[in-house]
Amino acid sequence: MSTQSGAEFKGELRQGTPKYGLFVNSHSPTVAEQLAHSGYDWLLIDTQHGPMGFEHLSAMLAAVGSGGAKSMVRVAGFHDRGGIQQALDLGADGVLVPYINTAEEARQAVSCARYPTAGTRSVYFPQRSTNKAGLLGYVGNANKNIIVALQVETASCIENIAEIAAVPGVDILFLGQNDLCMSMGLYETYEFPHMYTSPELGAATQSLVEQANKNGVILGLFLFGTARVGEFLEKGFTFISIGNDLHHVLTQSGAYMKDLDGISKDKGKNWTKRPSALV
Repeated sequence: MSTQSGAEFKGELRQGTPKYGLFVNSHSPTVAEQLAHSGYDWLLIDTQHGPMGFEHLSAMLAAVGSGGAKSMVRVAGFHDRGGIQQALDLGADGVLVPYINTAEEARQAVSCARYPTAGTRSVYFPQRSTNKAGLLGYVGNANKNIIVALQVETASCIENIAEIAAVPGVDILFLGQNDLCMSMGLYETYEFPHMYTSPELGAATQSLVEQANKNGVILGLFLFGTARVGEFLEKGFTFISIGNDLHHVLTQSGAYMKDLDGISKDKGKNWTKRPSALV
């Protein structure tokens, strides 16, 4: 299991050391555990877009912890006090809060994840988060160790990025290109996938980079696959997801299907992959 503290993890990110991870959307502790042993630096349990209740979340976080990866949970939003509380009490190393539009929303998200007087998180004992260090050992260090990431995925967020990046307690600003392109109307302007390399998205990304650097905030983003990782490393992004567990399954399945098609033709067999929009 990892012995690196959250503060050490964030310190390495700020110093330019990349940390690669994966979103987990299947509600499977077994899948989460296997991925935790696969070498990823962090795994994020996605309760925003995955069918995970708190009982499943508890089992999945325990599974991630067994493999040593840092654990994150994407909650419903800045208003999701209960979800943030449960994620952290169940032992998550941090939370990703989606759909941030204003500095006030950012402050509310940070407040839910920090103990007083820096925030409004409720103290309770015993629970998984306090098991290793005890009540005082955990609570006394939580505000510096918990990772608070805010998702940058709307045009309004970009408009307010200077104020949002300056909110105390924001550790990571996490770029969601898909939703940001939608919010900016780029899916209507460009043919897929050219919105992702459009000057409009480039300018928005540059604004994010400048304000994050100005305020000492870590840059993160979601990518599908590794093709653009190098490009974003050069821009200063260090907290990088290369997809999700279900996408990994589909990608590898597609690769096997392509192999089988070639093998079958090679051997003179009449086999065609069943039609699917997914792979």
